[in-house]
Amino acid sequence: MVTWCAWYTTEVVNTPARVQSDIRTTRERLKEVSLCPIRKEATDALDAIRLRDEARRAEIMNKPGCLPCDRPAVDPTYFQTFERFEAPKRAVPDPTTLILVDEADRLHMNSLEVIRSIFDDGGIGMVLIGMPSIEKRIARFPQFYSRIGFVHEFRPLDEAQMTRLLNERWLPAGVKLPDALLAPEVIATLIRMSGGNFRLLTRLLTQVERLLKVNHSEIVSKEIVTAARDSLIIGQS
Repeated sequence: MVTWCAWYTTEVVNTPARVQSDIRTTRERLKEVSLCPIRKEATDALDAIRLRDEARRAEIMNKPGCLPCDRPAVDPTYFQTFERFEAPKRAVPDPTTLILVDEADRLHMNSLEVIRSIFDDGGIGMVLIGMPSIEKRIARFPQFYSRIGFVHEFRPLDEAQMTRLLNERWLPAGVKLPDALLAPEVIATLIRMSGGNFRLLTRLLTQVERLLKVNHSEIVSKEIVTAARDSLIIGQS
């Protein structure tokens, strides 16, 4: 079963109408993606008919003595084919099965009510992602809190998890480092400086890439990682 996830990041200033509109827009974009195969099939079929009809009209119009009034009528097959593909497009339901709400701690009470209403419509799972204080805030709204299945706290990665992650050559999206495996001392430095914080590790590796480009280097060394840490406001480690 395919899970279609809609990702929504709460704005700092949010109103119930804005939250509802943004989530609806995100779900509509997902639906557009699900319609792509039907749209492509329709485009291919309609283009083939259009090219055939244009060739036939050109052949007739190029005959000696042909007048503009002799132009052939539009073949109804084109419109029939168009309607044939419109019907299945209209029948495609909203494919969204899961909504991920990031920065959910920014939501005000009325905005939370909108989120609850969307969930109550049924057929959709929902995950709220926020700071640890979010659980206490939501607990003050019994109608909303009663719908929460479970709470999971994301803890910092331990040393073994970080080592495995780095040995498997994980990199943040858009970041590219040399293909060589990271040396053990480099991995140890990254683990010590990030403290298992996934977001901080992402920032460090992004800065490492920048420093490598600036220094025209292809070697990720302990010194490069230290320089990357020093250029970020992350405190001492």
